[in-house]
Amino acid sequence: MLVAGAAGRDFHNFNLVYRGREEFQVVGFTATQIPNIDGRVYPPELAGELYPDGIPIWPEADLERAIARHAVDEVVFAYSDVTHEHVMHLASRTLAAGASYRLLSPRQTMLTSSKPVVAVCAVRTGSGKSQTTRRIAALLREAGKRVAVLRHPMPYGDLAAQAVQRFERYEDLDEAEATIEEREEYEPHLAEGNLVLAGIDYAAILDRAEQEADVILWDGGNNDTPFIKPNLHVVVVDPHRPGHELRYHPGETNLRMADVCVVNKVDSAPQEGVDAVLRSIRTYNEDAKVVLAASPFHVEGDGDAIAGKRVLAVEDGPTLTHGEMTYGAAVLAAKAHGAAELVDPRPFAVGSIADTFEAYPHVGALLPAMGYGRRQMEELRETIARSDADLVLIGTPIDLRRVIELDKPALRVTYRLEEIGEPTLAEVLAEHGLVATPAPVA
Repeated sequence: MLVAGAAGRDFHNFNLVYRGREEFQVVGFTATQIPNIDGRVYPPELAGELYPDGIPIWPEADLERAIARHAVDEVVFAYSDVTHEHVMHLASRTLAAGASYRLLSPRQTMLTSSKPVVAVCAVRTGSGKSQTTRRIAALLREAGKRVAVLRHPMPYGDLAAQAVQRFERYEDLDEAEATIEEREEYEPHLAEGNLVLAGIDYAAILDRAEQEADVILWDGGNNDTPFIKPNLHVVVVDPHRPGHELRYHPGETNLRMADVCVVNKVDSAPQEGVDAVLRSIRTYNEDAKVVLAASPFHVEGDGDAIAGKRVLAVEDGPTLTHGEMTYGAAVLAAKAHGAAELVDPRPFAVGSIADTFEAYPHVGALLPAMGYGRRQMEELRETIARSDADLVLIGTPIDLRRVIELDKPALRVTYRLEEIGEPTLAEVLAEHGLVATPAPVA
């Protein structure tokens, strides 16, 4: 058996379904999406006693060779935020190479908690899941609940050391040598007082969370399905990309499973996009409640400082790359505040940043904040320094100035979630007994 993954869902599926079972022999993982993941080994400390040497991780490009070399009977697909066509192309490669192809159901791969669980997922990366999660966490804290946020895995470093990670302070991120991608998901929670747990072994992670929290809040990344069985499943839908809720795996699964669909960004999306995703919800999950929400942006300091400037817009990396968005908060702020132009970073890109533009040509004239390791973070810093921009607008979920030194004036742009009309998220949480029923507005 071979598990096709991207250093996250694949490890979780192995841990929950295959680890310790002698009737299965997992000969390897394949890896894609994340730089520098292949060539490593899933360590024996995590793989269990049946794998004293661990389990090798190979690039997905070697799929056919691995099937032939190890007489693989079955390939298990275990990563997310890819088109249905992509899933079936990989199936075709697998079948042609002589192996069967399998998808595990969410029911098989969800742990059960002794505490109430709210899961926040999305149909695509970049839909606005993070601000939705923070809004729900704030409502739970206001109700006096101790909240533990369990974040979707991002194990980019020492896998054995990352089995269970707990983050409460910024210093915890420094000690863990967290990448930009990890910080983008963890820091906003820490700034609002949320405890964050993540890592690889989610049974152990959940056990740790249950010791510290009244409510478990699953913060699902990369439009994956929940690792923990939810009492309330909230799914964010993006009207800027209508139709994607039906074209991507497992985003469509999330749409069909949702108890609540949050249609986000209605303040900036065209009405036809909003109408299209509402039709999808009514057609494929008519029982789901629908919460409409806006994601207004806020510019640090005086937004007038943008007017007339040549601006380099730095946006969230995964949202631009496999999320396929072509703008974010920084671009919106630049346009709203009268920037003279957006500086194209491609002529100034170095190393892996230049490689990213080649791999994702749709990104265009804005800079994805790639930072999967210290070297890539340095290449991001050098790319910014080489540009001829007057001003850098930081549209990433974290303040990049905390992790790289910028030699140009910079302003940060942030999002927050605001519900529009009814029901609100507070009302939804109250219906599930997680907060008190909100007082009616006079």
